[in-house]
Amino acid sequence: MPAGSPNFGERRNGARPDLIVIHYTAMASCAAARDRLCDPAAEVSAHYLISEAGAVEALVPEEARAWHAGAGAWGAVTDVNSRSIGIELANPGDAPFPEPQMAALERLLAEVMARWEIPPERVIGHSDMAPGRKSDPGPRFDWRRLALQGLSVWPDAVWPDAVGPDAVGSDEVRPEASGGPESLAAFAPLAQGFGYPAVGDALVLLAFRLRFRPWAGGPADAADTALAGDLARRFPVDAGRAGA
Repeated sequence: MPAGSPNFGERRNGARPDLIVIHYTAMASCAAARDRLCDPAAEVSAHYLISEAGAVEALVPEEARAWHAGAGAWGAVTDVNSRSIGIELANPGDAPFPEPQMAALERLLAEVMARWEIPPERVIGHSDMAPGRKSDPGPRFDWRRLALQGLSVWPDAVWPDAVGPDAVGSDEVRPEASGGPESLAAFAPLAQGFGYPAVGDALVLLAFRLRFRPWAGGPADAADTALAGDLARRFPVDAGRAGA
């Protein structure tokens, strides 16, 4: 299928994709999102767009640099567009992701990861690489579902609420998990060890929770530190990889 968007260029410095970034479109319809992603004046694009019904549309060749990520970083990677494949999910930003769409995403992820030898820890959200600037794919996206299939990662369930309030009947953090400035100071370097950029500890906490603890609130606590520490230990960012 020929590419549907003119908004792309060459990957810089001979880079090849070793990240996948998942987005939501935040538009009223898939058709409206496609029009914007293919509009030269908009200067935005993604490699793939997946409709609510699960139709996958290739808009930019995987070998090319699509314009989906913008400013941000993941570990040593600061030009995320040159090092990533961007996948847009048609979703207004506050709605569940339908089963056909999730199933199509899973199939596509498996293919892209195999094609470019991308490990599951390098499948991230737009909010992960741009804390405070972006919130997609948002709190309703099921990251744990992907992780169970080896298509992303999830922290070990060190804390009862690590798999979500529905799984344990409560979204309350255990009393010993109360936190404050000291907990935030302990949490931040661990989150950065997993890949989050150094853009301010509070913003990184919000981005981390958006993905792994969207029901949690208040200051950083021992649960955040334990989960970030587990991810940093098992999936240290940039281990054996080239720089930005």
